[in-house]
Amino acid sequence: MNFFYVLNGKTLKQILIIGIASFFTAWFFYLGNIVQVPVFSAKDGPKAVYKGEKDIALTFNIGWGDEKAEPILDILKENDVKSATFFLSGSWAERHPELVERMVKEGYEIGMLGYEYKDYSELEDEKVRRDISLAKTVFDKLGIKNIQLLRAPTGHFDQKTLSIAERYGYTVVHWSIDSKDWTNPGTDMIRSNVAQAKKGDIVLLHASDSATQTSKALPLIIEDIKRKGLKLVTVSEMIANASTKTEEIK
Repeated sequence: MNFFYVLNGKTLKQILIIGIASFFTAWFFYLGNIVQVPVFSAKDGPKAVYKGEKDIALTFNIGWGDEKAEPILDILKENDVKSATFFLSGSWAERHPELVERMVKEGYEIGMLGYEYKDYSELEDEKVRRDISLAKTVFDKLGIKNIQLLRAPTGHFDQKTLSIAERYGYTVVHWSIDSKDWTNPGTDMIRSNVAQAKKGDIVLLHASDSATQTSKALPLIIEDIKRKGLKLVTVSEMIANASTKTEEIK
């Protein structure tokens, strides 16, 4: 009888240990699932770039509007910024061919922001393919046939988006620094949000009409970056022949 109780006690202890371990393992994976990562990639599949290891890349999303893009271009020129990347929606580009032409002539890089402003993570595969294809057709007609970069219109994407982009030959580009200029928090706050940028960061800015304060903050942002002695480059220049950072999709 004594032997029975000793054995039973050991068994209960083992069960208790296993139970505790299982609880913490489950909690660990739960936390891992709710933590949002800045970009996604499959472990051995297509990847999205959100950061490099050298210089700084200013990127501007333009999905709609008629007023803010040209002032942004003027400010870049006035501040002798020769490298920046503009992610344009196809619907905006076909309505503003003269501004797209100016971007190309002034040496800025063009990336694709799809055709319409839709959340790729919520669309069926065929609708994502159609949106990208429509945008590609627009840029081809505008004579821009060498686009290699794609940014999901809303910034939300998944493994499906990465796979489709890869089949089209595009690299999906996210960002590591969000200026939050689209919330119009004030010039000082936009500047402060970007002030944390360091070597290798990709900065998200907007030149759509809804971002009403970007043009006022931009000269200050450029001044801060130059003061740090950092070079402004396009995204393609940043990731060429250098390591880039991605994170595994969860």
